[in-house]
Amino acid sequence: MNVRQKKQEMLAAMHRARALEPSSFVPNKLLDTLIEKMHLKNDAELCRVLEVQPPIISKIRHRKLNVGATILLRMHEKSNIPIRELKELTSASVH
Repeated sequence: MNVRQKKQEMLAAMHRARALEPSSFVPNKLLDTLIEKMHLKNDAELCRVLEVQPPIISKIRHRKLNVGATILLRMHEKSNIPIRELKELTSASVH
């Protein structure tokens, strides 16, 4: 096995391990709560209300992108949900 193959194998193992890690970031609860409280139908409407491109919401929902300060503030402004509550919705509940 050459160096390149070893590197590819190591990267693949890292990606598999990362996929199995429990994440404290749970975006679906946040996005679904926003959609419900704002009486929207889907992510597309949420994008329009928040004035963001659909890939942003998609990446957040699929855990490819964390909720940054700018979008968190926009969520707060458009929904009137306190920022603290929005932040709590993004973290996994610990029971």
